[in-house]
Amino acid sequence: MKKIIALFLTTLFLTVNVALAAVNINTADKTTLTDLPGIGDKKAAAIVQYRKDHGEFKNPQDLLAVKGIGPKLLEKLASEVTVK
Repeated sequence: MKKIIALFLTTLFLTVNVALAAVNINTADKTTLTDLPGIGDKKAAAIVQYRKDHGEFKNPQDLLAVKGIGPKLLEKLASEVTVK
């Protein structure tokens, strides 16, 4: 029984860590980006295209240069995205 509980807790811990991990906007593909709040297919494609045209983002605030992303959306994304 202890092994089952330990396995369950380990699985739960790993799942929570993955769910809480911020998305790296310099490496995320379109599908991953659409999992972010307020980011649909068009905005995800715009992020990927902007990255191809201008290189890596230096910080999350650089998303403001992407068409369709404004200060309010960036505020929603702040805890969800990172650059590495």
